[in-house]
Amino acid sequence: MINSGQERMFKFHQVKHIFDTLDKMRCLRKRSTVSFLGVLVIFLLFMNLYIEDSYVMEGDKQLVRETSTHQLNPERYVHTFKDLSNFSGAINVTYRFLAVMPLQRKRFLTIGLSSVRRKKGNYLLETIKSIFEQSSYEELKEISVVVHLADFNSSWREVMLQDITQKFAHHIIAGRLMVIHAPEEYYPILSGLKRNYNDPEDRVRFRSKQNVDYAFLLNFCANISDYYVMLEDDVRCSKNFFTAIKKVITSLEGTYWVTLEFSKLGYIGKLYHSHDLPRLAHFLLMFYQEMPCDWLLTHFRGLLAQKNVIRFKPSLFQHMGYYSSYKGTENKLKDDDFEEEPFDIPDNPPASLYTNMSVFENYDASKAYSSVDEYFWGKSPSTGDVFVIIFENPIVIKRIKVNTGTEDRQNDILHHGALDVGGDIRYFKQNRQCVTYIRLGEFKNGNFEVSDVNQKIQFDIHCMRIYVTKTQKEWLIIRSISIWTS
Repeated sequence: MINSGQERMFKFHQVKHIFDTLDKMRCLRKRSTVSFLGVLVIFLLFMNLYIEDSYVMEGDKQLVRETSTHQLNPERYVHTFKDLSNFSGAINVTYRFLAVMPLQRKRFLTIGLSSVRRKKGNYLLETIKSIFEQSSYEELKEISVVVHLADFNSSWREVMLQDITQKFAHHIIAGRLMVIHAPEEYYPILSGLKRNYNDPEDRVRFRSKQNVDYAFLLNFCANISDYYVMLEDDVRCSKNFFTAIKKVITSLEGTYWVTLEFSKLGYIGKLYHSHDLPRLAHFLLMFYQEMPCDWLLTHFRGLLAQKNVIRFKPSLFQHMGYYSSYKGTENKLKDDDFEEEPFDIPDNPPASLYTNMSVFENYDASKAYSSVDEYFWGKSPSTGDVFVIIFENPIVIKRIKVNTGTEDRQNDILHHGALDVGGDIRYFKQNRQCVTYIRLGEFKNGNFEVSDVNQKIQFDIHCMRIYVTKTQKEWLIIRSISIWTS
């Protein structure tokens, strides 16, 4: 046990370390616009928030060392990054910590952004603001935001750092926001590169450097959290996007995936397991001059055996910039699947699914239960056919919603059917089945929705089934099955 004297001594040394770090930051930046008085203000603000931010808990010191210490080895990636022997290891680069507080514990999600100077417009501050404003206090406990100021122009970095520290000092001191820079000396050659796709030389240099910018950002973030999502520096977030992402991850428990996409644009809203970040960083470095980063990401996903895109609707992130970071050209792309207002993402707890209907091609049962833009498609169902969901654990359900048919195939709905739930589960030849069901209601115009299920059903639910009550000649598309637990 640590006594109070030891605890005070630990806090003293921790605060002294932070003050020394701030002072070194100040000394490293020549002609800094941040005065010593500014550093002192941040220090005093930390002393105040040290008590206020009670959710910043005592953590593993090893985590701090892992996320902030990278040994110098600038020769390793000069020659086209040929060393593949340690593909899962960290890239050896010494970062400049422009605004970093030691992490006290591992978070659930890191949000990474890389930013460079633009000829027109600057959206970085608005992007950071949107991340924090669209997150609740409880969500902020599980989020870390890392900004890589990747431009080689030190004057621009100084201005941006001053703006960030002035506007988001509270988040920096609480460990929610970190600002870093990878020095130019660690970058590979950025001139005389391959001109693939007949791109002009300056375009090739821009996208090649961008790949390296992202690689160094990914490398830094590898040990901060369990998951990582990449944003661009001109993005607006949906309300409570963190909770939506967490629900999707939970619903995919036990499913193999490499990349989940929460926007259809560029390198926005792409989610990874943090344990894959070192490999992705190496991959971007190896092929940095070959093609743009979003194209490389498609190849990375495929190489790790995720064949299809897994994208969720509605999109959680929206591109808001009007001018590209490349030459200030106009870029008014918008994600028409984006919804900014809060929306109700279903919980869809882990379950196994099966049906005795004849399935068309690869439109299998699991696709109706996912948030991915896919669906189940079966050939003409007959009376007594079923579509069954068996939950891994018994659950209390608050609401159920099932939609059939699509805009393109509006007649492939369930014309006559009902929805039942069961709680008495038995094992038959190593398979679990519910032996009795209670009917919750009938489908109307191909759809079913019921609320307050927990008030109607007095037992925990093990199974849910869609039951065909009359044969139909039309095929059946089950577009989505949504379940909200209490």
